[in-house]
Amino acid sequence: MTTKKYFGTDGIRGRVGAGSITPEFMLKLGWAAGRYFARQCDSGRGKIIIGKDTRISGYMFESALEAGLVAAGVDVALIGPMPTPAIAYLTRTFHAQAGIVISASHNPYHDNGIKFFSAEGTKLPDEVELEIEKQIDVPMTTVDSSHLGKVVRINDAAGRYIEFCKSTVPSSFNLRGVKLVVDCAHGANYHVAPSVFDELGADVVAIGAHPNGLNINDYVGSTSPNKLIESVRREKADLGIAFDGDGDRVLFVDHAGELVDGDELLYVIARDQQRTEGSCKGVVGTLMSNLGFELALKELDIPFARAKVGDRYVKELMQEKGWILGGESSGHIICADVTTTGDGVVSALKVLFSIRASGSTLHELRKHMSRFPQQMINVRVAQQQNIADNEAVNRAVKEAETQLAGRGRVLLRPSGTEPVIRVMVEGEDKTLVDELTQELARVVESQMTDE
Repeated sequence: MTTKKYFGTDGIRGRVGAGSITPEFMLKLGWAAGRYFARQCDSGRGKIIIGKDTRISGYMFESALEAGLVAAGVDVALIGPMPTPAIAYLTRTFHAQAGIVISASHNPYHDNGIKFFSAEGTKLPDEVELEIEKQIDVPMTTVDSSHLGKVVRINDAAGRYIEFCKSTVPSSFNLRGVKLVVDCAHGANYHVAPSVFDELGADVVAIGAHPNGLNINDYVGSTSPNKLIESVRREKADLGIAFDGDGDRVLFVDHAGELVDGDELLYVIARDQQRTEGSCKGVVGTLMSNLGFELALKELDIPFARAKVGDRYVKELMQEKGWILGGESSGHIICADVTTTGDGVVSALKVLFSIRASGSTLHELRKHMSRFPQQMINVRVAQQQNIADNEAVNRAVKEAETQLAGRGRVLLRPSGTEPVIRVMVEGEDKTLVDELTQELARVVESQMTDE
């Protein structure tokens, strides 16, 4: 497979003004994408939807992409600040050739990036990204004025997406009598998520819902849940819900003020599906999913499989196995029975429905799954090396696994972006886990930095 020059595992991302995250590059990227998708359209014109999160740089990049697409002869539909999964949904419903998301997800405001969705609302295949990259290296031209693309703004995008979210749970479902604190991370969900829960009858207290272009993910949202925890306790709320800046991740806080991560939320959904329908065929997690999650699913006779870290790989393994539920401990959850990508609001509704159906509280439900202590140390090495070939490291891993006695895991994983070996151990005994992680990190460092 040819190595990609610009696209990473989740689009193009970086600091604004550096590398590919400049207006000049975005102009060329829009033109290159427009050239590719126009050729795939029978009319030779095509239509692409552009959405963004609330970063101040989003306006600049939206304009640059729009200009490049129009110059390539492609029509553009602008939807403004909207969650990433909303763009995937609207790309499908408007029968567009592609959707473009301007977002750096959970990163701070000074970063930004670009993600693409296909006409089916899924991530673009590698081969399509490579074709777009080829066009980037071609001198830019402009189609004849009579063939320039046209631009429209979709003014009812938020309303359309809100109705879609509500349609993913039964029409009889409501949240009357439930007090929710909803943390929107000053991000793309600020004008969507509170409305969804409010329209379903919840008493909603919204925080992190006043974006100013500079405060996205700034000590709020799923990556900084302390403010949500404090608010749930202060408001005496039943639950708290935290999204990240672009709205594709979700974490919960139970009524006791305890954080509930993606593994636990996936467990709640899977348990409900198995209990009520007997139809949870399996769940896909990642190499970093907690072992306690895997064992809890095993007790329910629910198969479990691990993919590489990243929602792209989770989705690929779900498709391979024909399963409809998967995700990461970060809260990126994919419910493939109702949508095509990770969706924070839809996942939250699935969890809320499962809680209501169980007749229990989230605090009680999470006790059915025991999280194992997990420790990770990053060991910096001189260069990327094949750790699997090192006999001393392999011997140390086997010794650690023997001490864990089948009730723990050891994972040594090279970073894909820097010369670092991630040493992870998890097990029932936190003290043993910490000791084994330190020892393995010492062995890796002594073996992998001296060569």
